[in-house]
Amino acid sequence: MKKLFSILGFITAILALILAVTPLFNIAFIPAIAALAFGILALVISKEKQQYKKPIQLVFLMTIIALVLTTYKAVYTESEVGNTEKMEQKEEQLEEESIQELEGLEIDM
Repeated sequence: MKKLFSILGFITAILALILAVTPLFNIAFIPAIAALAFGILALVISKEKQQYKKPIQLVFLMTIIALVLTTYKAVYTESEVGNTEKMEQKEEQLEEESIQELEGLEIDM
């Protein structure tokens, strides 16, 4: 059982680290919380049997790094909106062109 929770903890911790460094960093909280849960379960099982705890500590370390990166990016990343005037002018121009094309068509009924 400890091996299962350790493996699941490693997988979710690695997934959280990968998501933390990508633009999808907001999603990294989900696998990080799962990794913490799996790590705690593995730690409880290993304390009962007095087993080796280094892999569990590695899971916690990777999860903490992922949570720190994700929190940092969430706090200090600002969404910048570019110049929307050019986009609005382009949309108006495309709309006018499409209206002219539709007026130029003759529909036979």
